[in-house]
Amino acid sequence: MTEMPEFELHTTLVRSTSNEVEGQNGSAKAVFLHGLFGRGKNFTRIASGLLPETQSLLVDLPNHGRSGWTETFDYAQMADIVADELRKGFAAGGPVDVIGHSMGGKVAMVLALRHPELVRKLVVIDISPVAAVSARGEFQHLLGSLSALDLPSFAHRPEVDAALKANIPNNVVRGFLLQNLKHRDGNYVWEPNLALLYGELETVMSFPEYTSSFTGPVLWIRGDRSNYVTEADVPAMRALFPKTRRMTVHGAGHWVHSEKPEEVIDALRSFLLGG
Repeated sequence: MTEMPEFELHTTLVRSTSNEVEGQNGSAKAVFLHGLFGRGKNFTRIASGLLPETQSLLVDLPNHGRSGWTETFDYAQMADIVADELRKGFAAGGPVDVIGHSMGGKVAMVLALRHPELVRKLVVIDISPVAAVSARGEFQHLLGSLSALDLPSFAHRPEVDAALKANIPNNVVRGFLLQNLKHRDGNYVWEPNLALLYGELETVMSFPEYTSSFTGPVLWIRGDRSNYVTEADVPAMRALFPKTRRMTVHGAGHWVHSEKPEEVIDALRSFLLGG
């Protein structure tokens, strides 16, 4: 029987090459999982802020960045792919800390529920284990705007930017999306699996049902200007993750780690490296 080919999951290792902290340099390990239409390197600044004590693995999740594509969108499948990658190397010596934002936060939660032996501490950034109904319209608009472009008709990147500006006037959001625009074989293409992500957006915004729980420590971070986490989500979070500690970052929206990196770094240092 022919074995299925191994899934191609692209990762980037961030570690210190110095010996600033004797006996601790790189002794802690953290895995970062990005949100929809992001990539592992979105967490480079945060991971760098955890040096030298912590070495970090920045993951391009399936259908994103330089990782492979899947035929369907499934949180359990994504968590299992990440788990397989961790077992092969980064978590071979024992459980690691896992940090996930938005869609990546859901993957992180499912990873902890399905593979608790791999997760020491869990950090969930601005997402809940419930359907993100309020966010569906926003991403429907954003991904729909990308899908509507006839990319082969554009010769230069600024032309794509200009074409998107009417529907996506926010320069920061548009710049975040355009990081996924690549030039291949003479044409511009979206590096992520846009057709799948747009077509299965309802599943992306949902969360699978679980009756088990993860009993390790959890830090749940939200931005006070974001509507992705509400008080109504707390019972569902507590049921699945009973040892949850809540934190609100003031002045931050949904992309908390990008808007308030120093606050997030300080929180992670305290939670992950503390007792």
